[in-house]
Amino acid sequence: MWKDGDFVEQSSTDIWHAVCAAVKAACENAAVSSSEVCGIGFAATCSLVAIGADDNPVSVSISGDARRNVIVWMDHRAVDQAKRINATGSPVLQFAGGGLSPEMEPPKLLWVKENLPESWAVAFRWMDLSDWLTYRATGDDTRSLCTTVCKWGYLGHAHLQHQSNSDTVAMEACGWDDVFWQEIGLSDLVEGQYTKIGRYVAFPGHPLGNGLSALAAKELGLLEGTPVGTALIDAHAGGVGVMEGVPSKDESITERMVLVCGTSTCHMAVSPEKVFIPGVWGPYWSAMVPGFWLTEGGQSATGALIDHLISSHPASSVLLERAKLQKTSIYELLNEILDTLASHPDVLFQGALTRNLHLLADFHGNRSPLANPDARGVISGLSLDDDPRSLALLYLAAIQGIAYGTRHIVEHCNSHGLQIKTLLACGGLSKNKVYLQQHADITGCSVILPREKESVLLGAAILGAVAAKKFHNVKEAMEALNAPGLVVEPSRHNTVQKYHDAKYKIFRSLYDQQVVYRQQLDTVLGC
Repeated sequence: MWKDGDFVEQSSTDIWHAVCAAVKAACENAAVSSSEVCGIGFAATCSLVAIGADDNPVSVSISGDARRNVIVWMDHRAVDQAKRINATGSPVLQFAGGGLSPEMEPPKLLWVKENLPESWAVAFRWMDLSDWLTYRATGDDTRSLCTTVCKWGYLGHAHLQHQSNSDTVAMEACGWDDVFWQEIGLSDLVEGQYTKIGRYVAFPGHPLGNGLSALAAKELGLLEGTPVGTALIDAHAGGVGVMEGVPSKDESITERMVLVCGTSTCHMAVSPEKVFIPGVWGPYWSAMVPGFWLTEGGQSATGALIDHLISSHPASSVLLERAKLQKTSIYELLNEILDTLASHPDVLFQGALTRNLHLLADFHGNRSPLANPDARGVISGLSLDDDPRSLALLYLAAIQGIAYGTRHIVEHCNSHGLQIKTLLACGGLSKNKVYLQQHADITGCSVILPREKESVLLGAAILGAVAAKKFHNVKEAMEALNAPGLVVEPSRHNTVQKYHDAKYKIFRSLYDQQVVYRQQLDTVLGC
């Protein structure tokens, strides 16, 4: 990965080689032969891939390096383009919470056209990474309703009539809005009949082409013709991997929100009818669970924020060395420090350790529900302390700041028509006990973990199973393969609830104060 400020790039060739190595290693480690693999599914970040007519990489980098043909999802080079697109007021935007994020593909495409005209002229296909992976595996250019609807402004509900045969049909892409693309300055995509961004779409899990091509099969160590399912974005695969994994089926699937928490966090809920929520992406029809409308909130930096705060603290090097000697992680050491601090008789409960330390987690902008990529993080209550204790407290404040952001998203969604009562968590951060307990205490929701910890991989495997006709559809496969694990309950202690209510108000005020300060200085500077 190449990072330079707002520019973040990768190589699709490098990614494919990693996929091949991982598949071979997984089969070897599990003692599974190629003939036993009945299907394969792909899940990847919603990054933008550029390839030429010969399928070779096309550079998206100002360096001109052809290896760098992937604009990574977190790349924020297209903030200006996103603002201009949103200023059009296109009806398409109502299906993206009222506006596109610079993390979505239309702003990035516009940036390339305006800044890299040679690459724009040469690129023959622009693809979401997971769609490129299935194309590389099969040669079939059919795009997923997940990627196109969530990240490209495609109107998936144009295919409502195809719902009954959703697991077998590749459909002509009738959900592109010509006027939208013309208004934002990308009319050449319309004139090319959308060949470069997708002329056919399919529901997740649809079997693509003739399965694995001979070349891909050889590279992956699998059999030619092995069924390959239409892909999902990684977070959405996590949703498919956990959403039916609850202890009791008495609660409707529409009362659950999935938190896929890693570098960033996606907050996903489904409903039988479309619900428009300002500042929250969607409603997206059939973008995760076919037949349901998806609402997708998110935080652009969560695990990335925690890692940033740890690595930039003076005590990190000491703790990293200690973790290495003890063969554990720095997170476990920080959790142990917090446990020790919370055991002091003057401390009522662990969360109260940050009574004088408050953090707004918008270091990489606010994706939901404020939809402000210009928002920035705030820390209130810093001292000159630079020991492991001070790092542990900052770490706890960061986790709480992220959890208050989740509470903001849940409350905002519920105030606009959803009825979220339970959280299901997966991803790297879901393995952190402090992260889980703080989310439960701060939101007041039970947090359910899946039995299968690698839920994104389970979601991808479900796509392969559906493509191989082991299940009729994705929902049926979810009901069969999702299973609950640990359930983390929120504290019912009145003091804990009142404490977090008070800190939540402070959390919300940090953003409001930031806006006021900016307005005051913009007035002075005439901006």
